[in-house]
Amino acid sequence: MSALFNFHSFLSVVLLVICTCTYVKMQFPTILQQKTGFRGVFWKAARIGERLSPWVALGCFTMGVSIIVF
Repeated sequence: MSALFNFHSFLSVVLLVICTCTYVKMQFPTILQQKTGFRGVFWKAARIGERLSPWVALGCFTMGVSIIVF
C-alpha cells in the first residue's frame, strides 16, 4: 500500500522529510537557500524542523515507539 493511502505511513514519511531537511540544512546551508519552487518545499520543512524541534522530536519518538510496538 502506498504511503499516501495509509495515514500511519504518511506521518512517518512527513516526519522523515522534516528531519532530513533540517539535517541537510544544518550540514549544507547553501543547498536549501531557495525559498520558492520545488526546493522551497524542502526549505519550509527545514524551517519546521528548526522552529518546532521539541515537537518534531516528540513526534519521531512516538512514531518510533508505535512502529516497534505495533
